[in-house]
Amino acid sequence: MSNLEAEPEELVAGTSSAHAGVEILEPREVPLGGPRARPVRRTLPQKQRSLIGAWCFVDHYGPDPVEEGAGMDVPPHPHTGLQTVSWLFAGEIDHRDSVGTFAPIHPGQLNLMTAGNGIAHSEVATTATDVLHGAQLWIALPDPDRHVAPFFESYVPEPVVVEGATLRVFLGSLAGSTSSARVFTELLGAQLDVPAGTTVTLDVRPDFEHGVLLDTGEIALNGHPVPLSHLAYVAPGSDTMTLTAGPTGATLLLIGGVPLGEQIVMWWNFIGRSHEEIVQFRTDWQSDVIAGGNANGRFGVVRGYDGRALPAPELPAVRLKPRG
Repeated sequence: MSNLEAEPEELVAGTSSAHAGVEILEPREVPLGGPRARPVRRTLPQKQRSLIGAWCFVDHYGPDPVEEGAGMDVPPHPHTGLQTVSWLFAGEIDHRDSVGTFAPIHPGQLNLMTAGNGIAHSEVATTATDVLHGAQLWIALPDPDRHVAPFFESYVPEPVVVEGATLRVFLGSLAGSTSSARVFTELLGAQLDVPAGTTVTLDVRPDFEHGVLLDTGEIALNGHPVPLSHLAYVAPGSDTMTLTAGPTGATLLLIGGVPLGEQIVMWWNFIGRSHEEIVQFRTDWQSDVIAGGNANGRFGVVRGYDGRALPAPELPAVRLKPRG
């Protein structure tokens, strides 16, 4: 998806609170989706925290009823230097990209797009969708791999039961379950459904930092409540994580990874390492796609989408700052 925010300072604004090792990142509402924008709740990046492992972007949306003609419709837009993770709880979205992929996205199915040197894609809710509910996350590619050739893959994790909770590991490994999806740093991504009143203690890697995004219900992380749609952060150092569901149970996303150890420059849909790189990415998108100058350029062409590609916003009048 397109983040649709041009201003780097606003992109990382936000608030947080800390509770004895658990930092709570509050969401802010932003528009997503081009001319027919839908509101989403963004918890990463923020001023005080740009990354969790290599995870650099977390949007959470729904459940939203889809009225006639009001579903998700994100026109073709570019990405560089990252992987996008699309994860649905309800609904169905058609993904198209410039490496020739057409893939329906279903609940419980990872759709992982590696932008690398450059890719374009669109996402449109199908006519069968009456409720949209999901998350869109980005992973920053490490410097040695960020110019890899773009590609797309899907993976459906097999549910496993851990102390009464149902775990679906879509990236990395946890509790004996391992995803086959390709990543370029050591990462974890999983959905966890915890029944009402259940406590589950997960064995986690102590060299990972972790984030818990509460999707529905009530959850306490290591004894500290996590508000709905907030992202709870835990620094490296512990080899266990304890989650206790409230009286209605809880569904959450668990992300984590070894700290990236790099600074990134993130603007609109691009990740680079310098202001000059971002300027070049924008120039390539505007000249190759929006102006129609080079269909064989960095980003290629998304075929099958009924409409125009999304033009890039204007760059700010100040230099973009590295973060991380």
